[in-house]
Amino acid sequence: MVNVNTQWYHQFCEDLPDVDTKDKIFVITGTTSGTGFVAARTVAAKGGTVVLLNRMSSRSKDSLAKLQQAVPCGTFVPIQCDLQNFASVTNAIETIKNRYDKIYCLANNAGIMATPDKATVDGYDTQMQTNHLSHFLLTAELYPLLEKGAEEWGEARIVNHSSFGRNEVTSKQLEQKYLEKNGGNLGGDSVGFMSGACFERYFQTKLANSVFSYGLHDKLQAKGSKVRAMDAHPGGSTTSLGDNLDYGFFWNMALKLVGPYRMQSPEDGAMGLIKGMLDPEAESGVLYGPANNATKGLPVPNPPEPYENDPESIDMLWRTSEAATGVKFEI
Repeated sequence: MVNVNTQWYHQFCEDLPDVDTKDKIFVITGTTSGTGFVAARTVAAKGGTVVLLNRMSSRSKDSLAKLQQAVPCGTFVPIQCDLQNFASVTNAIETIKNRYDKIYCLANNAGIMATPDKATVDGYDTQMQTNHLSHFLLTAELYPLLEKGAEEWGEARIVNHSSFGRNEVTSKQLEQKYLEKNGGNLGGDSVGFMSGACFERYFQTKLANSVFSYGLHDKLQAKGSKVRAMDAHPGGSTTSLGDNLDYGFFWNMALKLVGPYRMQSPEDGAMGLIKGMLDPEAESGVLYGPANNATKGLPVPNPPEPYENDPESIDMLWRTSEAATGVKFEI
């Protein structure tokens, strides 16, 4: 991982208001490191109650201890949730419903990148189930609690975490086969720097995130809901997301040399996600991140490409995601 100094995060967070009541529940997936860890720490420091959804491990225990040390007065509620197992996600949902009757924000942050062509226990591509399908299940089942939160506080939020990889899909469209039970049969394990079958599957998941966000926004607006649906991209954030990858000597050296100039820290990379979660001015139907899909910079609106808010893609994603998860998600 390349070490990059934080440039904007501290002033950005200083300008955000505090959460007005500790009763506001923020549910975040993937908080053991990177942008999710930063978001959890930031929300707790601002006064919100943070529900941490992670696969239970020594890593999740260590990260919880670090969060508690960083924000001693913060409220952190860890709940086991393995996004590669729909049964685990369903158990987490039931735990949340048993503890809370309303939530303010669901941040679908967790993700994996460019992993081998394998199936989950449910038969789906590991990247697609982790990055999108399990988040679809969470959103569908927790949506009634978000509506109750919007009734209580005047608005509530769903924030998905995409990537500039959403615009790197070779076909420039979301493809149905990646959302179906084809895990282990989606191109093999070839991988290069931002290329190869492993990255193509990743790019499809990140496009799914943005298509899901625009679909949510359209459906919520049509209903007249006060729940906002937003998306974010972290730029070229130096998180542990790519620690599993070895690009070879040339690219590894190039990244070490160029990284400090072209990439940004996990704190700066988390700003788009945090803006969607905490900024009163954050608008539904907008993707926030460095301008023009850049690798670094303050979080600003990034206009959608035609394949991100295409009605046919939204319909296909909704239909296949419902089939995969077994839930009917009506707004």
